[in-house]
Amino acid sequence: MEFFRIKRDIPFMSYGKVTTLISLVTFILAVVFLFTKGLNLSVEFTGGTVMEVQYQQAANLPDIRHRVDGLKLGEVQVQSLGTSRDVMIRLPNKPGTNSGKLSEQVMGLLKAGDAGVQLRKVEFVGPSVGEELVTHGLTAIALVCLGIVLYLALRFEWRLAVSAIIANMHDVVIILGCFAFFQWEFSLTVLAGVLAVLGYSVNESVVVFDRIRENFRRPAMRGKGTAEVIDNAITATMSRTFITHGSTETMVLSMLIFGGPALHGFAMALTIGIVFGIYSSVLVASPLALALGTKREHMIKIVKPKEEAVV
Repeated sequence: MEFFRIKRDIPFMSYGKVTTLISLVTFILAVVFLFTKGLNLSVEFTGGTVMEVQYQQAANLPDIRHRVDGLKLGEVQVQSLGTSRDVMIRLPNKPGTNSGKLSEQVMGLLKAGDAGVQLRKVEFVGPSVGEELVTHGLTAIALVCLGIVLYLALRFEWRLAVSAIIANMHDVVIILGCFAFFQWEFSLTVLAGVLAVLGYSVNESVVVFDRIRENFRRPAMRGKGTAEVIDNAITATMSRTFITHGSTETMVLSMLIFGGPALHGFAMALTIGIVFGIYSSVLVASPLALALGTKREHMIKIVKPKEEAVV
């Protein structure tokens, strides 16, 4: 299905130097923000107290959040846990106060609003656990990147694999830079969103690269240069890009607007990742593939005669 068909190829590669410069500037700014401001890590990474409470009726999360904020502990997470009556509260560490005293203070505030609230469980997350989560998170990102490189190198060619992974890491660093600049809380759900963006972004690169490979096999494109072949591939997939990413972005924006605080970080990471994922797949990965010297013979030699291209 196509919403539109563009008859003339758009010369994307003629703007390759400009888009690469823009990407480089945004990448450097994101790295600067990460080093100067740093990420606002959540309780899972820094350590703190996790409480589970239960109400006799549906819990009023905004009221709970307002009451707990009165303790001035900093960033507090309040979210439903399974049912509307069960609530999980994550509290950062407070100097001079242990988790037992802190939970008593919180329960006192909650009981003032609803005497029927019950404390189900209190857990303390130590800093060592947070360090372990950081290590595991970085390991997960590294393994995902390695898997993407191997997949693209085997399916296409190493130049395209390098181009795609650089573009994908560009998306990840931009997301982290935005969270550092605005000091949004970086939690495990945000990390999950970052990993989802890695897989989502590479999908667009695969579609474009598949079309590039198919174009190199087409008799009508044999007299064309590599830049013209890439321009034709990107232009031919624009309708598909509009449908796929437009639908996904609509769903993610609905989570961002209506999902509440519990989904805000996750949805924000996906929103930024989808926008920059489209940009990087078209205007970062493709110019890099051209700059690395991708040629017809690199693509043709590994193509099977009966293989069909993804449109």
